[in-house]
Amino acid sequence: MRVTHKYDAIVLGAGFAGLYAIHAMRQRGFSVHGFEAADDVGGVWYWNRYPGARCDVESLQYSFSFSKELEQEWEWSERFAAQPEILAYIKHVADRFDLCRYISFETRVESAIWDEDRARWTVTTDRGDEWDAAFCIMASGSLSVSRLPDLSGLTTFKGETVHTGMWPDRPIAYANKKVAVIGTGSSGIQAIPVIAEQAKQLTVFQRTPNFVIPARNGPLAQEKQKTWKAQYEHWRARAREVGTLYEFASQGALDVTEAERIAEYERRWAMGGVNFVHSFNNIYTDAAANKTAADFVRAKIRSIVKDPTTAEKLCPTDHPLGSKRICVGSNYFETYNRSNVALIDIREEPIVEIQPDGIKTSRQVYPVDLIVFATGYDALTGALTRINIHGRNGVALRDKWNKGPKNYLGLMTAGFPNMFVITGPGSPSALVNMIVGIEHHVDWIAECLVYLRDKEIDRIDVEPEAEDQWVAHVNESADKTLFVKANSWYLGANVPGKPRVFMLYTGGLKKYREICDDVAKAQYRGFQLSQTTQRKRAL
Repeated sequence: MRVTHKYDAIVLGAGFAGLYAIHAMRQRGFSVHGFEAADDVGGVWYWNRYPGARCDVESLQYSFSFSKELEQEWEWSERFAAQPEILAYIKHVADRFDLCRYISFETRVESAIWDEDRARWTVTTDRGDEWDAAFCIMASGSLSVSRLPDLSGLTTFKGETVHTGMWPDRPIAYANKKVAVIGTGSSGIQAIPVIAEQAKQLTVFQRTPNFVIPARNGPLAQEKQKTWKAQYEHWRARAREVGTLYEFASQGALDVTEAERIAEYERRWAMGGVNFVHSFNNIYTDAAANKTAADFVRAKIRSIVKDPTTAEKLCPTDHPLGSKRICVGSNYFETYNRSNVALIDIREEPIVEIQPDGIKTSRQVYPVDLIVFATGYDALTGALTRINIHGRNGVALRDKWNKGPKNYLGLMTAGFPNMFVITGPGSPSALVNMIVGIEHHVDWIAECLVYLRDKEIDRIDVEPEAEDQWVAHVNESADKTLFVKANSWYLGANVPGKPRVFMLYTGGLKKYREICDDVAKAQYRGFQLSQTTQRKRAL
């Protein structure tokens, strides 16, 4: 028997975005309820328990700013926090603000259907319940839907298989085992060195080599943490302009001598982290400038990896540095000097099939006891299109987006009233510190709902013309950069059959926030605000 629960807002997801959305809505007097497929909070940091998992944004930045008390009381142990510490932080936030009582765990939303007459959403879960809400807030994550490659024979494999994005909450033994890792994106680059230290044999199957910058991770000094916390207000304000705090350069790579350029790359390489791609201010926009940085990293790879053939396989040549999300790792290239590690380039030696005891390529069979899939996600849209979402006139979201996602400001999509998306396609999303982006989106959405409540408006939708203009602006911004020169998950290129559309806003967070603020100040320009027939009659 279905039970209908009524709320002002329903939130999908209990990671950083979902938790803050629930808190922000409650602070403004809205009734709200959240849903989470896992048995606890954490979102991506709940599922990504793979060995070596850690954030590539420095810990002191990768935290909430909405509570002065919270940011002062939490102590980080490392420059780049590992998954267990980040998950502990998220749990602390949930406990401190008593958020779990408003969340249904181990519950997956199966459908969300818009009722035009009532201006409300009917949400159905896998538990068979119906939930009724005026607003749906999608906090389901940009990188939350793991994908496996379509490999013949996978179901015949006798050993164990795991995906980095759905890692089990239990120890996995590597000792005395022959392990295969398929995929060398960010998660593979973090997991490979850790697994190699324990496995009898590790065989890495690589499709595309990546530019990897050393993390230079280490303990976070108490004095630095104390100093940073004393200046948090300054750093947070700056982050709201640039997204993530780096040492931004003021000159181009070709505006200095070669010796000066190499010296700066060496300094950034020693510094570690994503700061490297900001060595000069035109690395993301000028191909010649980018090549100087890419050549430097390729030279580093050749100097680290002892076997010349392996080194060349690890050197990226088919995309500009940074056009795919830059990877930050520890001892990644050094790992290929180990006697128990082998690298297979599947572009020249494709995987033919998975067999019961191993992986068959076009050249041979590699005996394997355990396969680790580090094959990424159906990014930005996958968490939404897998839900049966129907808007006005019964149109399905997956059908509207079958040629690529269209929306306005990355916040709403035309024909799906009262449904907001946090850090989804069309927004800066993964190009900035995700928590900075999350807080901006949640605050904007919450204030929008307050405006609607104050004006007794119960329906907000997007004007199709405004949506078309925003999509064009996102594309124009991307075309000014080198991001479009790579087959990356930014374009959905990692998912067979997915439309190739650049999905992130590259115009900068400051400009993006100004645009969103101007829209709100202009009484939500580009949106259609209206009342239901029922409310009009009541008035």
